[in-house]
Amino acid sequence: MARYLAFLRAINVGGHTVKMDDLRALFELSGFSNVETFIASGNVLFEASSKGGNALEKKIESRLREALGYEVATFIRTEAELRAIAAYRPFPPSLLEAAAAFNLAFLKEPPDDPSQQRVRALRTPIDDFHIRGRELYWLCRKKQSESTFSNAVLERTLGKPSTLRGVETIQKMAAKYRIT
Repeated sequence: MARYLAFLRAINVGGHTVKMDDLRALFELSGFSNVETFIASGNVLFEASSKGGNALEKKIESRLREALGYEVATFIRTEAELRAIAAYRPFPPSLLEAAAAFNLAFLKEPPDDPSQQRVRALRTPIDDFHIRGRELYWLCRKKQSESTFSNAVLERTLGKPSTLRGVETIQKMAAKYRIT
């Protein structure tokens, strides 16, 4: 059995409240084992015999749509992928230390060149972006409330779903589950 991490969009935001006990139960009913949630924002660690991230995403999305009554985009990463994501520093240390926020967006697939150009066009004196594989790193130099960027803006720009997490949350998750 391999361990996977699911990052779910629309869990405990925008009026969609899901108790973590209920979320764990839904994953267990889907046949996954050793299910754990990390903070109440749709981060789930689980074991599965399946080896395909796409198949797991579809299975989880279907189960959650059926149980919750709305679409929940799901982004699966392996332990090795999470380890690399948690360790990656796309910006110089001086910029990271001065930043008000450092987040990343999980994507289903790497953006193509035109999509990457559209993201680069979103750069401002407040916001900078770096894309690596299926992750987009967002450096926010001021309070996020002062930025014009959001997950909704990213989804409109790419025409595809995404979900944002703080890099610090990802690092804590990797450390807690000894993925680092």
